[in-house]
Amino acid sequence: MRLIGVGPTGEPLISLELDHGADPYSTLWQRGLSLTRTVRAQRSPSGDLVLLVEAVPHHRSRGDRRSRSRPAPKEAVRRQRVAAYAITLSGRGVLGTEFSDRTHVPGQWGLPGGGVDPGEEPTDTVRRELMEETGQHVDLGLLIDVQSDHWVGKSPTAVLEDFHAVRLVYAADCPDPGDPVVHDIGGTTSDAAWIPLNRWQDWPWTSGARALLGKHLG
Repeated sequence: MRLIGVGPTGEPLISLELDHGADPYSTLWQRGLSLTRTVRAQRSPSGDLVLLVEAVPHHRSRGDRRSRSRPAPKEAVRRQRVAAYAITLSGRGVLGTEFSDRTHVPGQWGLPGGGVDPGEEPTDTVRRELMEETGQHVDLGLLIDVQSDHWVGKSPTAVLEDFHAVRLVYAADCPDPGDPVVHDIGGTTSDAAWIPLNRWQDWPWTSGARALLGKHLG
């Protein structure tokens, strides 16, 4: 994925490939820039994914937010997965999905979404995944955040992976919410539900989902 940073008035600041395992916020920070706003993610004419963000210079120590990760074992398969998700709101609450026993976090809840297929626009990914995992039609809004995680561990198929997850997070509104239905039977989603906004903090979210909801729902 290519990371492009522009200033508040659109002036170009930086353009680089996001290294495996690198966090966009930390990557810019180490280069003297603070990421202030995600703008959009889309395919370039060549088919590559491009993440455009707004950034401003900072003058604090470059080491303050430096990523420190241990080298992966040589036998680990390197994999970077770009996925797209949505914080979806309606009069019934915020939409959540429960992870199935095919994942490492069965019983925990996350945001609906999933991996961006080759050649697919991230916005199309969100709409497709929302229908597969919850059966809901939504009005998709802005790209509001990007989240990155890097770890080494066994995949659901028992393959040792050096795994880099890049999550593009959108805002979405569901004007006509129905009872959520999981259409992708046998996948990584076992259940879906509208969670009342006054109860979302009590739900068993993954740490990543909880951090995003805390940031964007207050």
